[in-house]
Amino acid sequence: MEDRPVILVVDRNRRNVELLSQVLNRRGYRSLSAATVEELDDALENSGAISLALIDLGGFDQSIWLRCEMMRQASIPCLIISPPQLPIAQRTGLQLGARGVVVKPLAADELLGLINAMLGK
Repeated sequence: MEDRPVILVVDRNRRNVELLSQVLNRRGYRSLSAATVEELDDALENSGAISLALIDLGGFDQSIWLRCEMMRQASIPCLIISPPQLPIAQRTGLQLGARGVVVKPLAADELLGLINAMLGK
């Protein structure tokens, strides 16, 4: 059994998921990925202990907020990644329990710093 923190990466763009997962794996994290709401539901139901969720809002409809609320209730911290043209995402994400909201484009070092801080590393 591995004791590396598990980070759930949620993004409609599978290539972005792959790239972010590679970065996370190189930094000592394990990653799970979801590119659809159905894959996200499956990950939440069947993946055991998720240390943190990174959720890129781009391309998802309002149902993503229900999943954010489910994660809050399950004590899974999440970090919302928002396109710059969605300022309401910051307010809504924080109201639904997100620990933070970052606006794209992201710098990998900045994102990793936030992840480390959220996980107490």
